[in-house]
Amino acid sequence: MAFFEMSALKQFQIYRWNPDQATKPALQTYSIDLEKDKCVMVLDALLYIKNNIDATLAFRRSCREGICGSCSMNINGLTALACTTPIPKDGKKVKVYPLPHMYVIKDLVPDLTNFYRQYATVEPWLKLRWETKTSEHSEILQTKKERAQLDGLYECILCACCSSSCPSYWWNEDKYFGPSALLQAYRWVADSRDEFKTERVEQLKENKWAMYRCHAIMNCTKVCPKGLNPAMAIAKLKKLAS
Repeated sequence: MAFFEMSALKQFQIYRWNPDQATKPALQTYSIDLEKDKCVMVLDALLYIKNNIDATLAFRRSCREGICGSCSMNINGLTALACTTPIPKDGKKVKVYPLPHMYVIKDLVPDLTNFYRQYATVEPWLKLRWETKTSEHSEILQTKKERAQLDGLYECILCACCSSSCPSYWWNEDKYFGPSALLQAYRWVADSRDEFKTERVEQLKENKWAMYRCHAIMNCTKVCPKGLNPAMAIAKLKKLAS
């Protein structure tokens, strides 16, 4: 009696577009045997496709541990990290697109230029007065309570899942800073060592588009792979600006 190994075929529909070719964007379907090819996470499947089926597939990835934020994309309608998203065990196709409402460089690679520009605009670094910089003290200490205020803020990995899930960001991407940048803005306002809190808040307050486009839709909080709450941070910024 012959015994046959059961197949666990899974189909992946992946967004393809190459700017060097005169073709329109399209979905391309690939089939993978999850058990045979040892694919557990969506990123495993993408790597298998690129290494064994289609070397032209383009996507970003690095750590494979949910830390670098490189492999963010839209998977079955939700923005997520491919390296931490398990492949569903149902019989449905897995649909993979680049991050929504962003210009696409190629296939699953979005253009994050504007996203990083907005991040730089909030000046995400510790700012001190000249007197403090030139004082004899080399350290600015924090109490445990002050340090705890940064929990849930500093862990952002800049994957852009939150911003690309936000309808307000879709409509005003060129003006509204988006959840990620505003979370980082509040991270430095909340830091007890920073000496430019007032200036930071005033800068956001003066720009009516920067943070006031947030309507607390909460998509950002729902999709954050690190479990952060950008909406709450934005609400606290608004309160400080009032």
